[in-house]
Formats: sequence, structure tokens, C-alpha cells
Amino acid sequence: MAAETALALAEALTAGTTTAAELVETALARAEAARPLGAFVHLRADAARAEAAASDARRAQGAARGSLDGIPVAIKDVMIHEGEPCTCASRILENFIAPYPGTAVARLQAAGAVVLGRTNMDEFAMGSSTEHSVYGPTRNPWDPSRTPGGSSGGSAAAVAAGVVPIAFGSDTGGSIRQPASLCGVVGMKPTYGRVSRYGLVAFASSLDQIGPFARTAADCALALEAVAGHDPADSTSLPEPAPRLRAALTGDVSGLVIGLPREFFDADGVEPAVLDRVREAVAELERGGAKTRAVSLPHARYAIATYYLIATAEASSNLARYDGVRFGRRAAADTLAAMYRRTRSEGFGPEVKRRILLGTYVLSAGYYDAYYRKAMKVRTLLRRDFEQALSGCDLLAGPTTPELAFRIGEKTGDPLRMYLSDIYTVSANLAGIPALSVPCGFSDGLPIGLQLLGRPLDEATLLRVADAYQRRSDWHLRAPDPATWAGPGR
Repeated sequence: MAAETALALAEALTAGTTTAAELVETALARAEAARPLGAFVHLRADAARAEAAASDARRAQGAARGSLDGIPVAIKDVMIHEGEPCTCASRILENFIAPYPGTAVARLQAAGAVVLGRTNMDEFAMGSSTEHSVYGPTRNPWDPSRTPGGSSGGSAAAVAAGVVPIAFGSDTGGSIRQPASLCGVVGMKPTYGRVSRYGLVAFASSLDQIGPFARTAADCALALEAVAGHDPADSTSLPEPAPRLRAALTGDVSGLVIGLPREFFDADGVEPAVLDRVREAVAELERGGAKTRAVSLPHARYAIATYYLIATAEASSNLARYDGVRFGRRAAADTLAAMYRRTRSEGFGPEVKRRILLGTYVLSAGYYDAYYRKAMKVRTLLRRDFEQALSGCDLLAGPTTPELAFRIGEKTGDPLRMYLSDIYTVSANLAGIPALSVPCGFSDGLPIGLQLLGRPLDEATLLRVADAYQRRSDWHLRAPDPATWAGPGR
């Protein structure tokens, strides 16, 4: 399947060589062809056609809303879209219809984007493989026997399969960057507070952030410009205007200093092919005029433990609202206590229950200081590590994931192995800094990602470097073979 960029499609719409209606029909046909991958949980065929018709009418009157007007996009099933289902891939929200507009989706619609549908995910965004979903797993377009990563695996797979040029996910500890790496697309987690969380169903409120997937850094810049900016409805939203990111994409990296954290390259358990491709990508940036220097993140070794204490503690608090009383699933029972117990037992899957139990434990009397408070102190040390490392560099670089896409079912019985898939990504969430993954090669036919991390609110530099790298490489131009999607992996 050809995979046109959003910017190319926008140019075609402006030139009149295609229409939004044609783009939607193509996207729906591709979604049908990609159905064996399980990337979507809900397609808005009729609504998308209506939105496309409205976009074409605006263009006919010379009133296009911008570069996203008429462009099909997909959103993760954790983003509120007024009047539409939002299940978070969980049985406990199987009949929930969003009663209000989430800011990110509302801004996409204000920009004229056509929301094609909602993508699959790990239940309540808790997972690294998109296997923990009431809808079943999502499969990797490059090899359907393997996972696309998670928790935003459906969005990554939809872009990699060429269904839509842009999709959105959420990133709490790597849920955009890890699947972007495993599916061979660009995925960006903006600075915490850069994109409003109003209308994003909460997992861990101090870590969650909405961000885009695309084939190119330029499309990511386009998408982020549309949804970023201050939102008074979100108390954690930064008082910053929407950034102008595309202007930074000059293709030039001359003079930029890239820090290479020793802890990212010397870690145990990293597949050699991953490090080889990452080093080759850094060398290509050096040939483009960038400079490199070794830096250290001495507390990075504690990042996974710190993350899974803080994230589960916040999850146990956020998910307390799903009690069968106010909204969502309600189990039949004779007493209120029994209704609570049965609703949550039937409604939540095993991974969500595991994290609620862990989070409740670390917040309980007698353990709060030993676990949660100590984790918050280590989080501060991690943030200082990044401040120190970035004081002498423009950005940092390293692997996005320690391995290639793993087989479906390979890690579901070993939660610790699954959690270690996020070893390189959780630090950015704990520090609140922007980070992205850009395709940097293949091994055994599977994609590998280069992770770039930057200073707070400096998404422009990360996108500039990623764009420059893509101008010097062709990894993002490769596409998976649709003929394999209905094969042995099914």
C-alpha cells in the first residue's frame, strides 16, 4: 500500500487533484484490508464521509481551515470524542458514550481533520504489547505473529499499514515511542503539559501525554501544531501558545551537539542489532555536521522501578472512579459492597488489576514512605540528571527499545520482562521532557527506532534532527507487505 504523507495529501487537496471524500474512501478501503491486524476498534464510516463532504464544501468556497482540512486521522480509544464510544479497550466501559468534547479531538476537528476511527490499545493504556485489550490483540504489520508494541499499538499499526497518515496516542511511559519503534514510524511524546489532557482518560496523571504518530517528522510537526497550546480546562496545561514547528525543519543539523548517555549504550539485555543501527544513525547525523559527546544519567538504572511505583499509585487512585455507580458497567448484586466487588472483578482485566493492587499497596499506611515517597525523590534526581546532561548538549540520543518486536504471547506470562520493554522510555515521562522515536533501520525484517530526547518545550529541535535524518535515509519509505496480514500470524 502506498503511504502518502499528510503534507502531500494536503498539497493534492489544495491543487484539486483529489478530494477529502476520495481520501476517506481510500482510507476505509485500506482499513478493511488491514482488518486482520486488529488496529481499529471502531470505524466512523458514515460520520467520516459526512466530515469529508463538509471539508470539500469549505474548499470549494475557499474557506479551508488549514493543512489538516480533509486529512483522515485516527485516535486512540482513550481520547474522548463527544457522542462517540470511548472504552479504553476495557469491558468496564463497554457501553460508555462520551458526553463532552476532549480538547485534543476538538482541536483536530477545528483544523478540519476527519476522524476515521478509534484504535486498539492495552486496557486503560497499561501494557507494552497491545495484547491486554477486550477486543483482542493488535498485530504488527511487518510480521503479524508479533506485537506492534503498546499501549498505543493500534495507532502505530494504522500508520505503518498506510491506513491513515497521522494517528494519535497517549504516552505514559513509552506508549507512543515504543510502538513507533517496533512498527517503523515516527512517534512523539511532547513535553508534559504541551498538549491538553482534558478528555484523555487518566492512567497516571503526572505522566500521561497525548502525541502523534506519522511516517515523517514533518507530518508529526503538522499534527502537533494542531493540538498543542494552552487549555484553561486542564490545570496541568502549560501557558504556552501552539508552537510553530514546521519552520524549524531546515534539514540542517550543523553545530548541534548530541549527547550519548552511557547508560543507554552499556545496558544489559539490549539486542546487538539495535545498538548497531542506532550507532549508524548517530554516525549519519555526524556526517551531516552534528557533534556528539558522552554524557551520563546516573540514576537511569532506577527508572523502571521508580516508574512502576509512581504510575501504579496514580492508577489505583484514578481507576477508583470505575465502581459501577456513576458510569460504565454495573454488575448485579444484592449489596452495595458486592456490586463494587463484582463490577470491578468482571470489568477489569488481569493487567489492570495487577497495577491497581500494586499501586494500592505502595500507597497504604506503613508503605507510603518506603515506596511512593522514595520513588518521588528518585524522580527528582532523574530530572536533575537530564538537566545536567542537556546543559552541555542540544539533545540526547539512544535506542528507543532494547529489542525487536517480540512474538504475541511471548511475555504475557512474565510481567517483569514486559515492563523492561520500557527501560529506555520511562525516564522522559518521569522528567517531563519531550522525546520521539524515528526509524533508523531493520534487522530480520523488523524495524528499529532511534530515540531523541530534548529540553522541556524544545520539540522543535527533536523534530529538526529527526527530519534531517529522514532526508538522509530511506527507512521511513519502506512499507510492510499486505499479503502477509492474513497469513500464518492469524
